[in-house]
Amino acid sequence: MQTAPVIPVIVIDELKHAEPLARALVAGGLPVLEVTLRTPAALEAIRAMRKVEGAVVGAGTVTNQSELAAAVDAGSQFIVSPGLTEPLGKAAIRADIPFLPGIANAGDIMRGLDLGLTHFKFFPAMAAGGLPALKALAAPFGQCRFCPTGGISLANAPEWLGFDPVLCVGGSWVAPRGAIDGAEVERLAREAAALAA
Repeated sequence: MQTAPVIPVIVIDELKHAEPLARALVAGGLPVLEVTLRTPAALEAIRAMRKVEGAVVGAGTVTNQSELAAAVDAGSQFIVSPGLTEPLGKAAIRADIPFLPGIANAGDIMRGLDLGLTHFKFFPAMAAGGLPALKALAAPFGQCRFCPTGGISLANAPEWLGFDPVLCVGGSWVAPRGAIDGAEVERLAREAAALAA
């Protein structure tokens, strides 16, 4: 979560786009890549992106233990979920893999803390009340750190990143679905990576 200010949330429809997209994002300064398990090509895309030097590739939209196992088998280096269930949390801990579960309320955070987790994805960030909601949620949980995702853009990312408990944001704007123009993706990635400053 501290490697880059933005984690691209990636949807791969065609496997042939995976490696070039990963190369463009890494070249642009965004090495941490979340490949969502929303398409049939996702697991193979993770395998392909792992071949790109400097890429740290994980699986997103992991909703159960079997998806987690498949993602780990495909070489995922971290796991992101839209929510948090006890079976999924325990499975991630058993797999000894970095796990970023989605939370949207205090109960979610407390369930995570009970499992020994302190780092969470705040999702869906804008629909769940935006930065004011996260500030209110974070107040009683000073030990927690967050990666807001859902409705984050280049325009509003700096405001989120300016809040101390936020270590990074997740966004699809840096790797729009179907994006195949490597130069354009690299430009978007550079723009996003510059948010660290």
